[in-house]
Amino acid sequence: MARPDKAAAVAELTEQFRSSNAAVLTEYRGLTVAQLKTLRRSLGENAQYAVVKNTLTKIAANEAGITTLDDLFNGPTAVAFVTGDPVESAKGLRDFAKDNPNLVIKGGVLDGKALSADEIKKLADLESREVLLAKLAGAMKGKQTQAAQLFQALPSKLVRTVDALRAKVDEQGGAE
Repeated sequence: MARPDKAAAVAELTEQFRSSNAAVLTEYRGLTVAQLKTLRRSLGENAQYAVVKNTLTKIAANEAGITTLDDLFNGPTAVAFVTGDPVESAKGLRDFAKDNPNLVIKGGVLDGKALSADEIKKLADLESREVLLAKLAGAMKGKQTQAAQLFQALPSKLVRTVDALRAKVDEQGGAE
């Protein structure tokens, strides 16, 4: 029979898996409390980093419909639940792991798709959502400007051609 405190912990973890865009599993062996506090701050506002019990977290992930993480629940495990931009949190984890080799990224899940540790590092190399949207908007604006110039060039070229023909006709008419 499950104890009420364990059932509550599983329910809370299940809800965190369901409400998160992404979850990243890490091994934190050898990190101090101060380093964990620094790590939590580096993940950004939209991520929660929690040290978890493997058995309870595995049950919660399965209840949330995530079965691809089962192999990662071994050793001391902590989970970063990301509710905002996953790129920002992945960058925070990557940068912290560079300075603190005791932090090992095991893998994770993004929108229901399993990610390996290498894929999370690739995600960290992406620019943030806002930067990508700004670049897209800039590219679209540039294409609109080119299209406007093209559409404006056609009538003006037609007018210049008609003026040249009129001048030629006037020239030939005046020469006779």
